[in-house]
Amino acid sequence: MSLKKDKEKVFGGDWTEESLRHFLTIKTFDGTDKDYNSLIFAYRHMVPAMFKDFIELFAEEGHNLNAQNLDGKSALDVIASHPSSTAYADILRAAQ
Repeated sequence: MSLKKDKEKVFGGDWTEESLRHFLTIKTFDGTDKDYNSLIFAYRHMVPAMFKDFIELFAEEGHNLNAQNLDGKSALDVIASHPSSTAYADILRAAQ
């Protein structure tokens, strides 16, 4: 029996500024920086082009692009450690 690769998780439909803003409201339940959670949540649910739009909004709104998790790793550290995340990591690097 062979296992199928996981499909990329992407929200369907048209993205609006309101739908991007939803990702700015991600909560934290364990003390992790909410900006870190927002970045990781967006990374997990957006294609690179939409992630770029989100990062622009995120930065314009004054959110912390260098937010860290409880282990002291930034969102960029975590995203860059994933083999197929080069586009996302490049978007974050360019925004810093």
